[in-house]
Amino acid sequence: MKTSWRSASLVASAAAVLVLTTACGQDKADTSTGSQNVGAAPAANGYGSAGAAASPSTGANTGAGAQTQSAGQLAVADTDKLGEVVTDSAGMTLYRFDKDTAEPPKSNCDGDCATAWPPVPASGATAPIGIDKTLLGEVTRTDGTKQLTYEGWPLYRFAKDTKAGDTKGQGVGGTWYATAPDGKKASGGGEAAAGGSAEAADLPGLSTRNDPELGEVVVDKNGMTVYRFEKDVPWPMKSNCVGECLEKWPVVAPVDAADTKGIDNKNDGRRGYVVNNRPDGLKQQSIDCWPLYTFAGDKKPGDTNGQGVGGTWYAISPEGKPLGKPK
Repeated sequence: MKTSWRSASLVASAAAVLVLTTACGQDKADTSTGSQNVGAAPAANGYGSAGAAASPSTGANTGAGAQTQSAGQLAVADTDKLGEVVTDSAGMTLYRFDKDTAEPPKSNCDGDCATAWPPVPASGATAPIGIDKTLLGEVTRTDGTKQLTYEGWPLYRFAKDTKAGDTKGQGVGGTWYATAPDGKKASGGGEAAAGGSAEAADLPGLSTRNDPELGEVVVDKNGMTVYRFEKDVPWPMKSNCVGECLEKWPVVAPVDAADTKGIDNKNDGRRGYVVNNRPDGLKQQSIDCWPLYTFAGDKKPGDTNGQGVGGTWYAISPEGKPLGKPK
């Protein structure tokens, strides 16, 4: 793995997430904090926040101190599999999480998730040589600590990366990707990659594709099939996929209605395109009051490996109907 310095232009951030309210029997949801430029300061650490998010279990790591120390001067490393990626001063790959938002910046990785994916402290971080320092910012996490952002996206290390150059977090759960120098997701091959192509990254937050067997299927911004769970309840809206279930069926984070294409995103005050405020603290997009999920067993856009699992999981139509469900 060799390190090279490159220039990168500031790119436009994704549209801000707008959380709709009150339909489906749900309470009004709240969006979180903005971003500001980061200056040099002593390292910050400690990320023991409450709440839970779906994440793989942690394995061997480089130790709590190494995972929470300041990133120092960031670098751009040229990898064989992923191309150029952003690293900390020690050469550890820095990741972004699809369930976070960049505008406004907000981290949705707390609790066990933050153990597997330690947030990078904002303090003491400086831009890579040749990279616009305005790409760097910070966001206040739920525990009050400051996390480094890059082009608005909160940055993380991965606990299973144990040495400089590791990229074991790439593509995990179809939601974690190394950060490219322009702030977008690094794309490339490798066993961990899960459909993170440049084409998929350019899709709206939710859209549709024509499946030859199922018809018009909802897909997320990575082109991954979106599902509904027949054990959920649409009114009052409730998800019955909790705990270990979320490791296989990650929730779809809120998507601004303007960041959709072909989706029934009307909110009539009772049923519609609204956010499920889950008891575990996660915020989950719904269509027609049915909470939305992706499937960890889908490895690339177009996969429908979750279809019919347990007789309870089905790809969802743009109107919220279960596709291919036996009558």
